[in-house]
Amino acid sequence: MATGGNPAADAQGYTHLRSRRYERKLLTEELLPRQVEALVRLHPLMFHDPYPPRQINSLYLDTADMQNYYDNVSGAETRRKVRLRWYGALTGPIARPMLEIKVKDGLVGRKISYAMAPFMLDGDFCGRAFQEAAGRSDLPPVVRTDLRTLSPVLLNCYQRSYHATRDGRFRITVDWRQDFYKINAALSNSLLHRQRNACDVIVEIKYEIEQEPRADRVAGYFPFRVSRNSKYVQGIERVYF
Repeated sequence: MATGGNPAADAQGYTHLRSRRYERKLLTEELLPRQVEALVRLHPLMFHDPYPPRQINSLYLDTADMQNYYDNVSGAETRRKVRLRWYGALTGPIARPMLEIKVKDGLVGRKISYAMAPFMLDGDFCGRAFQEAAGRSDLPPVVRTDLRTLSPVLLNCYQRSYHATRDGRFRITVDWRQDFYKINAALSNSLLHRQRNACDVIVEIKYEIEQEPRADRVAGYFPFRVSRNSKYVQGIERVYF
């Protein structure tokens, strides 16, 4: 997938979200997840929990030369992450995976999603199994062509809780207990080489562009440091380097 040039032109042929949004990431190593969630609920904007907590699983894809990784590390103006995402159990039959292409243009991002065909994630999973699932999926030709240049490189899972203002203008997610697994695209994968980040709790504040003037006040309530934390970058560096 190309990463340079005009972002709208790069994404031609994909289905766009109706809006682009900001994501501010805050990081703490001192508090437990339940303590962070308590702070969110005490926020003056009175966040509520629209969904129950759940486990999120992501299978990241990249080119043979890890172009998406290096674009993210270097802070390229336009950069992408490509992943399959599902909820619940990490392994076994994956009934409802979603293909997600996250495109960042500076600080503003959008996410493009497609339903993927079911597949089995077990010790026999490899790049060929991913390509077979992609071949069975109802995807536009441009997406199908792009996926032929990508292979699975990283498996990630973590716990997430959800919080939102009553008017829906600001959403907050709290993520913790991240596990990372190296994926060998050419061979079977036993998923034995787990790397765990049990300390970091990541708070993401998400809002549409027109809410930017209010965002400093929303984020300033929390005693956490701003972070460029990328689960993909962190995972690659933990399991490959």
